[in-house]
Amino acid sequence: MSDFKLPDIGEGIVECEVVEWRVAEGDQIEEDQPIVEVMTDKALVEITAPEAGVVTKLYVAQGQIAKVHAPLYAYQGESEGESTTQPQEAQEDDHSATHPSQAPSQAFNNAVEDAAELPGAAPPKASGEGVYSDKGKVPASPAVRRLVREHGVKLTDMVGSGKDGRVLKEDVLAYLDQGKTVEAPDKPVSDQSEVRAQGQEPPRIEPLRGVRAVMAKRMVVSATTIPHFHYGEEIDVTELLALRERLKPQVDAQGQRLTLMPFFMKAMALAVAETPILNAQLNEAGDALHYYPQCNIGMAVDSKAGLLVPNVKGVERLTLFEIAREVGRLTASAREGRVDQADLKGGTISISNIGALGGTYAAPIINAPEAAIVAIGKTQWLPRFDEQGVVQRRAIMTITWAGDHRFIDGGTIARFCNTWKGFLEAPETMLLYLG
Repeated sequence: MSDFKLPDIGEGIVECEVVEWRVAEGDQIEEDQPIVEVMTDKALVEITAPEAGVVTKLYVAQGQIAKVHAPLYAYQGESEGESTTQPQEAQEDDHSATHPSQAPSQAFNNAVEDAAELPGAAPPKASGEGVYSDKGKVPASPAVRRLVREHGVKLTDMVGSGKDGRVLKEDVLAYLDQGKTVEAPDKPVSDQSEVRAQGQEPPRIEPLRGVRAVMAKRMVVSATTIPHFHYGEEIDVTELLALRERLKPQVDAQGQRLTLMPFFMKAMALAVAETPILNAQLNEAGDALHYYPQCNIGMAVDSKAGLLVPNVKGVERLTLFEIAREVGRLTASAREGRVDQADLKGGTISISNIGALGGTYAAPIINAPEAAIVAIGKTQWLPRFDEQGVVQRRAIMTITWAGDHRFIDGGTIARFCNTWKGFLEAPETMLLYLG
């Protein structure tokens, strides 16, 4: 048999979550057949079979973490005459079901478990006599470790009855039956049996992983290190909606969908040409600005994997039709969580169309290291006075900018917004700047 090891996906990624196995043990597979979907902190990645054969073992359960360069699954290739012995570190004996879907919290191998380091490596003991492995670690599955944490006890205080001193769930329960729990001061109730005794149901615990985990980290960094300056405005998009309706049949005939996003992006690129500091970024030292010649506009997409912000490259040189095609491609791939790494890198300014979900106002957080982001609210038909004082029905869209106040002041973002607003309220003026 051969072990398929999780390849280096790049971007410094060292682990990922197994989202879905497309095969089961014993299945016949073909070369390039999709085997498993894994979630990195960037996007969903589909891994295919390197050659035809038969799947003999799935090492990592669905919903659990796989490590780069560690065995992901084993298979018998068509060219292999006989099986080889599995590496010791890839074997598992935790009274688990053989298929990950039957025991998602236990079906692991030692290559991917998060073993607890001991202060010093103790000499190995025979199975059932101790808890030390030959590497000075306490072998136990993540489910067992979670149980241990919930009850405030230590793995090092227990005697594992599993293979090589592996601590099993039964060992933890037996230890707890002896009353050896440690209550942390001022710690919320974590014993699920106690919670139920109080007439409550315990919360469902879901680890923060993948895109959501990296979003949490980046938003904290952005909100705590970048002084945000917010600026709100209303834009009359009545003429823009009329223009889109006139152009829509031609775009539909090409198999594309024309939304307002391409207009927002094209107008933004034209406004950036007049106020290039909105397309600049402050270096890490905070002592120099980098002005980017390309306007790579990101768009926040609410995907099943979490918030993704792919960007359309070089908007300043693209036609509306080309932008619409890119927006359609990126939206479709983002909603499936399958955005290419290149589409997520290199953004210079971003748009969050919260209005598509019904929001009127929002205070967006900058997608660092970019300088600004705009949140677009929903469009509403509202009464407005014209130049003669006559009330008319107009399509009004609310927008809110967030700028990096370290180098973008209120006047700068107001002038930039006025330019952008001018192109959107009189969209035919953009024709004067098209190459």
